[in-house]
Amino acid sequence: MTINVKEISALDRASVLHPFTQLKDFASGKAGDPTIVETGKGIRIKDATGREYIDGFAGLYCVNIGYGRTEVAEAISRQAYRLAYYHSYAAHTTDELATLSARLVKMAPGKMSKIFYGMSGSDANETQAKLVWYYNNLRGKPNKKKIISRQRGYHGCSVVSGSMTGMSFYHDHMDLPLPGIIHTGVPHHYWGAEPGETERDFSARRARELDELIQREGPDTVGAFIGEPVLGTGGITPPPEGYWAAIQEVLKKHDVLLIADEVITGFGRLGSMFGSHHYGIEPDLITIAKGLTSAYFPLSGAIVGERVYSVIEEAADRVGSFSHGFTYSGHPIGAAAANAVLDIVEKEDLPGKAREVGGHFQQCLKAAFAQLPIVGEVRGVGMLGAVEFVADREKKTRFDAGLKVGARISKAARDRGLIARAMPHGDILGFAPPLITTKGEVDEIVGIAEAAVRQVMDELAREGAV
Repeated sequence: MTINVKEISALDRASVLHPFTQLKDFASGKAGDPTIVETGKGIRIKDATGREYIDGFAGLYCVNIGYGRTEVAEAISRQAYRLAYYHSYAAHTTDELATLSARLVKMAPGKMSKIFYGMSGSDANETQAKLVWYYNNLRGKPNKKKIISRQRGYHGCSVVSGSMTGMSFYHDHMDLPLPGIIHTGVPHHYWGAEPGETERDFSARRARELDELIQREGPDTVGAFIGEPVLGTGGITPPPEGYWAAIQEVLKKHDVLLIADEVITGFGRLGSMFGSHHYGIEPDLITIAKGLTSAYFPLSGAIVGERVYSVIEEAADRVGSFSHGFTYSGHPIGAAAANAVLDIVEKEDLPGKAREVGGHFQQCLKAAFAQLPIVGEVRGVGMLGAVEFVADREKKTRFDAGLKVGARISKAARDRGLIARAMPHGDILGFAPPLITTKGEVDEIVGIAEAAVRQVMDELAREGAV
């Protein structure tokens, strides 16, 4: 099929409200035409002009199994022909949904019991908030409702999940965050540590700050803490040594539920099936999406631990039906897609591949970037990585925001055929390639990124910015 690029671009510009797009520049054409993505195979996508890109970010951290997996397309097709849709209200189910749920409960960390399904990580975290409130109401603690998130944490962009997200640009001009959603310090040792403070000391301080915050708010008012095992959109930042052990001790002390947001880290990205496995996290609730279907179909889940579910079930005679649900909760096509994806994840041992290839990836990033004069920190774990750029590495001085260093490097990489993401809250180039990426492809990704960085370094030197 031949696409008329000019016609589709005009239709798109006239009718699509694109997320995270400067709308006036796009509408006027100043920002250029949309990229019409037409096909994908492996770790590469191709646009309608025939240009190919390595997708070094797996879409948005999600296409873990790579593009063009016919096994998943066939599973979707079989289910669509058999039964395209039925709801899961009032105990209706399908074989794919029941099978998927059983394998997820078994696969998940901690003592899990049930799964509620949605369509995105945002709506799954909305569900988590309602579960926290419901749970505490049912156990006679109606004031224990506040949810603590972290600065630079990302949990979605709907009303409650957007409030949990600890980034101001998700809140500005949109009346967020809501009352009852509060934020504690970001676990980033590079920027947050005091002089001479070790990672363990820094983690202990962040835990003390959380403890003090809960004490100030009143332990009887704080219902849950939500955190990503590794900060994603907030900068791809692994936790400092000892962080999760120290945080969990505080939460247990104050009877505060722990929500592990595994939307990015679930299903192998860190080299373990879940990020909670990787860091010894014992969650009460787990949020999943992205890698669950590798984005072949929208599906998310709120996995409910036994601690929470037992209270909900016990109260059913008193309060009646569980009054929460979406039209598409447990969509049969989504369940079929997820089962096909998890078959690939398990059969090809993608967590193991992420662990092996991820080790090579981290070594390559450090070898290429750690000694460059504009690089402050190279960080990552498994198949997540980031390079943060600074004007003066000795003094840890940031570049003037007007220079848009991160965005320029991202564009230079894209011009060379690599999609890597300019992250917010600094000049950061982020990577999250598909878990099927080979060591040779890692070398290609890092090589292109290094050429892009050196190009921008030369530009900054000519401009007198370094």
